[in-house]
Amino acid sequence: MTKPGTTRDFPARLLAWFDVSGRHDLPWQHPRTPYRVWLSEIMLQQTQVKTAAPYFERFVAALPTLRDLAQAPLDDVLALWSGLGYYARASNLHAAAKQCIELHGGDLPRDLDALTALPGVGRSTAAAIASQAWNDRHAILDGNVKRVMSRYHGIDGYPGLPAIEKKLWALVDTHVASPQLPDTRLADYTQAQMDLGATLCTRADPACVLCPLQDDCIARREGRTAELPTPKPGKTPPQKYAHVLWAEDAQGRILMQRRPPTGIWASLWTLPQADDATAARGWFDEHLRGDYDSAHALPPIDHAFSHYKLQLHAVRMRAEPGDRIGDNDALRWVAREELSSLGIPAPIRKLLTNQDA
Repeated sequence: MTKPGTTRDFPARLLAWFDVSGRHDLPWQHPRTPYRVWLSEIMLQQTQVKTAAPYFERFVAALPTLRDLAQAPLDDVLALWSGLGYYARASNLHAAAKQCIELHGGDLPRDLDALTALPGVGRSTAAAIASQAWNDRHAILDGNVKRVMSRYHGIDGYPGLPAIEKKLWALVDTHVASPQLPDTRLADYTQAQMDLGATLCTRADPACVLCPLQDDCIARREGRTAELPTPKPGKTPPQKYAHVLWAEDAQGRILMQRRPPTGIWASLWTLPQADDATAARGWFDEHLRGDYDSAHALPPIDHAFSHYKLQLHAVRMRAEPGDRIGDNDALRWVAREELSSLGIPAPIRKLLTNQDA
């Protein structure tokens, strides 16, 4: 019997499982080009495959090449991304495409350091792109792989801590360097690791009885699958509040405001927003004309970000442009049929869609 947590036969057993039970029909695998692999990896940051897949197909239908992406207006890119969340990914994707045009002849660079230098591409994402696009020998360490490594090797400590992450990187580097991992199967091996974490070695109720690594997994042998990986130290996310103005003119057009290029919902179009009711009234008085007191209060909208919770309080009203509306390119009146062409945060789009016109 092998020692628990050993690296012996790890790649071979994982690939044998992948050949039978892995995911072979993901949309970015056919065809598997560097551009499609890169796009999929960015979409899969913080997003599950089943959610990302339809967005991917819509995105590549509209922007089939890296050059198409680089030349597209940012508004078009954000509109294609709208609803997928973590919108900085879309802005970084657009900026990285432009960088590839300027520095790499219009192609993704194959060099790992050059890939990592692109906006929105970290060490693991760069390795995933290189291994899947070109079959290069690089280790990955995304959330799924951290979970598998923590359980298989019995690593205590929250994987987000630098010291723990360093241990995990050393382990995945050892696995990927194994002579049992053929040079022709690096793309499959990378996908196999992600698939194992996504389908069997899940956060809750892992299917250990089906796992190809079960015999040597320390967490399974010691009955610790529920406690590994060590969860992030508990912290109650703070609750924040904001007020949004849904203003419509006589033609039924809605006033939309572009968010700043950095921060939450960067560069997206949303309803004008203020920190509190007093500030919202002040913004209305400065930019619009109408009877603010006749505004109809809508039910609050709760939305969770990674670091805090946000409750939006919306009011809906009829209004006309004030003297300052025409001064600012970040404000525009938008017809309802044009809303789909804008990048709009999911809770705002839900609000606009669910309320009666």
